[in-house]
Amino acid sequence: MRMLSRSGFSWIIVAALWIAPAVDATQSSIYLDTAQIDDHERALFEVIDDVSAGRLTSAVEKARRLTESNSTFRLAQLVYADLLKAQDNPMQSFGGHYASANKDVAPLLEEVRRRLAHRDSEPRLVQGLWPEYLVQLSASQRQVILVDASMSRLHVFANDGNNLLLIGDYFVSVGKRGMLKAKEGDQRSPIGVYFITSRLDPRELADLYGSAALPINYPNEWDRRLGRTGYGIWLHGVPSDTYNRAPFASDGCLALTNRDIALLSDTVDVGTTPVIITNRVNWLSARDMASRRQTFLKRVEQWKKDWESRDSARYARHYSKSFRNETMNYDRWTRHKRRVAKQKTYIKLKLSDISVFQYPGETDLRVVSFKQDYRSSNFNTRSRKRQYWRKESDGEWRIVYESRAKFLPIHFRGIPYSARSTASR
Repeated sequence: MRMLSRSGFSWIIVAALWIAPAVDATQSSIYLDTAQIDDHERALFEVIDDVSAGRLTSAVEKARRLTESNSTFRLAQLVYADLLKAQDNPMQSFGGHYASANKDVAPLLEEVRRRLAHRDSEPRLVQGLWPEYLVQLSASQRQVILVDASMSRLHVFANDGNNLLLIGDYFVSVGKRGMLKAKEGDQRSPIGVYFITSRLDPRELADLYGSAALPINYPNEWDRRLGRTGYGIWLHGVPSDTYNRAPFASDGCLALTNRDIALLSDTVDVGTTPVIITNRVNWLSARDMASRRQTFLKRVEQWKKDWESRDSARYARHYSKSFRNETMNYDRWTRHKRRVAKQKTYIKLKLSDISVFQYPGETDLRVVSFKQDYRSSNFNTRSRKRQYWRKESDGEWRIVYESRAKFLPIHFRGIPYSARSTASR
């Protein structure tokens, strides 16, 4: 094979300039060595690095081996085809030899852009920095799933006490029309804080969904408050003749390779593992996150004490005038609580297993879940509660929604009864 002209691979340089994001110098580190990296993605990067460094013969050989080892990896197939074509006709852009098939190539261009952008911005996945959404993980949440739609990545963090360990880092596809699902059939993926409702039996899945599927509770309480509709949002795999789908390729679900969804399905906890989906992840220092956590948990503790006091005015100050749940607005809620408090001689609360998540796509909104052990002079109960707190114009955090945390029938539409979760949240 004759040596390939580097000018034929200007797409590598163009791509690097095109995709490289601005990186904060304070966020400089590397992946944790516990991260699971896709071998095929790593092999693709080796091909690109060889081309960039002028090791063109090596690049062609590695691309050949990659396509032979994974015949369904369309992006690798295109890279290899471009390398072969460039031996005789130097290309000026990635996929340039296939302009006539631009409709098919365009999603692959976006895929390589996102894969490289993710690799070139590794500093956001560093020890000592926290995603701002993970204010407090509960003891029962062994891990948390965080989807960064801007990078087409799904990260899995293990909850190691006061530390986060990156244990999974996967390419993921989202809705054909992007993010922020608002209505049924809009082909968008939701943004918010969700939980896995079921682990579906692979034997019951159509080939479209690959080797595993994990439904989530869209629409959640906040979605319903905002009037968002639709159902059947899953994390799932891909057809057997496909390695991965393009960045924007689903009807709203999140699609991973079959290898990756199988790994994920084996480790999640139904009813407990949170799935946080955002357009872009913002990162904070561990110190800043600890300060946020402590300040906010003090506010929650004060809410608890004021409820125990049976002083209705003190208790009501924790609720926004815009408070609303499924049955009551602020006025009805506070009147109801005043009546209840007058019938009791004491109230004792024990809160445990508290989680706090900053809600993506919203300004200063947090979702709080906890186990509540309620004891009073005439009534005792244990339940799982969920609250939404918003920082209002005076700088105070107040509750805008509160109810039992539970999965609703709509969350199980389209799921066989034998596969539905029995978890009560």
